[in-house]
Amino acid sequence: MTTNTSDAGASTSPPRAKLVLLALVLVAGVANLNLAVVGVALPEIGEAFNASQTSLNMIAVGYSLGLAASVLYLGAIGDRHGRKMMLVLGISLAIPASMLAAWAPNQNVLFAARVFGGVAAGMAFPTTLSLITALWSGSPRIKSIAVWSAVGVAVSTLGPLVGGAILEFYWWGSIFLITIPLAVVAIFLSVRLVPSHVNESTDPIDNIGGFLSAVTIGALIVAINFVAVPDRKLLVLCLAAIAMAGGIGFVFRQRRAEFPLYDLQVAARRIFWVTASAGVIVFGALMAAAFIGQQFLQNVLGYSTFQAGASVLPIAVLVLLVAPRSATFVEARGARFTMLIGYFAFLCGFLTMLLLWSEDSPYWHVGIAYAFIGIGAGFCGTPMSRSLTAAAPVKRVGMASGTADLQRDLGAAIMQSAMGALLTAGYAAAMAVSIAGAPNADQITETTQSQLQMSFAGAANVAKEYPQYADAITTAAKEAFIQGSNWAYAVGTLLVLVGMALVFFFFPKRAAEEKLLADYHDADTAIET
Repeated sequence: MTTNTSDAGASTSPPRAKLVLLALVLVAGVANLNLAVVGVALPEIGEAFNASQTSLNMIAVGYSLGLAASVLYLGAIGDRHGRKMMLVLGISLAIPASMLAAWAPNQNVLFAARVFGGVAAGMAFPTTLSLITALWSGSPRIKSIAVWSAVGVAVSTLGPLVGGAILEFYWWGSIFLITIPLAVVAIFLSVRLVPSHVNESTDPIDNIGGFLSAVTIGALIVAINFVAVPDRKLLVLCLAAIAMAGGIGFVFRQRRAEFPLYDLQVAARRIFWVTASAGVIVFGALMAAAFIGQQFLQNVLGYSTFQAGASVLPIAVLVLLVAPRSATFVEARGARFTMLIGYFAFLCGFLTMLLLWSEDSPYWHVGIAYAFIGIGAGFCGTPMSRSLTAAAPVKRVGMASGTADLQRDLGAAIMQSAMGALLTAGYAAAMAVSIAGAPNADQITETTQSQLQMSFAGAANVAKEYPQYADAITTAAKEAFIQGSNWAYAVGTLLVLVGMALVFFFFPKRAAEEKLLADYHDADTAIET
């Protein structure tokens, strides 16, 4: 079987292509489901551990933190030592990671289990897109990427529905067990069907670059989460300094290394860097909207876990309907046009959440926002994944697929962290005003004030302790949560506009895109020969 570095030339597919694609999609599905399923359980986790909003943010972002910090390094190891090996190892380690999360005795262990699960996904997830790019070419590759992207987003959005249904009958930890049957099937199919050693690299691995990338991304994400915590300013400054030093060291290392982990010459290609940057915003916006939305639906609107999970169905349905058509749009109108449609839908979704969501919102306010988000994800996923892999040589396909995964994971981590920090700050500020204006403000102890301002779950626990004030506390907590979420959605809207402008002004139109891809392919072929 032959493969191409671009979408030009003969179209090829591997033997038993549908079954191979099923195996790869299942592996990606396990990672996507683990990434998304925690959102619906956050209110229950908050009450179980009396957790602060910052702690809940860290639990939610732990999986994407582990994945984002490790994905480039582990993707490179897969390129060198065997993508199939990393695929099977990663999906196997996902099982004990899920079990540890399910029975975590405290919030620190739960956070550690989420990070461990993310690192396991860092072994398996990047290899799925690498193998699609290596095994398919031409139109079948675009269609396979469309299926991979659509199912990934759909699984992410169906996760809350399945998790919400389970939480109606079992404890919060049960949601982490739902991926285990999928993981077992994925292991079996991967071992039996996925080819070994297809277009793998023989270059040495840049271990120093791998370490620097992990430190930089990890420090950055943790720093963002603690920005809104008043007594952690020194920690934030130290982590920011580590991230900056690590980033500078990483760039310096990649410029000097004979076999860099991340080829900055490929990354500097116009199609590559614009897509990578724009994708961080798109996929981060998707995960952040679901992250805050699940808490809003349960805390403010009073939805059950099942109702909250079912509310995101418009995202899954529309992604599945739109993604196959986005592949047609990419072939007919180019990636730029397709991505701009998706970005416009994302903008409509965030504006709906910002302007319409309130304590009295009917479901159609929720459904229409999620419908726009689903349309946006459906149109953006395929052209972004395809542009990254098409702009990179086949020997750097691990870098391209790692970047595609990094879009999702780093975007999710940064956007969830940033919007979570804004939610925390907005909630605390609004609750402080409510406490100051309470008729019995002088009787509220500092400990109780801290508990009220810590999180919605903290306020709910205080309401149980003081049932005579329960209605007033719950009303104030809902109003505070709405203010915090509005802060987050406002910044999310601005970031979507930034991404939209980036694609509009810097991504080439169809004719220029095709010429650039052809130039990249010719240059890579000349180097290889």
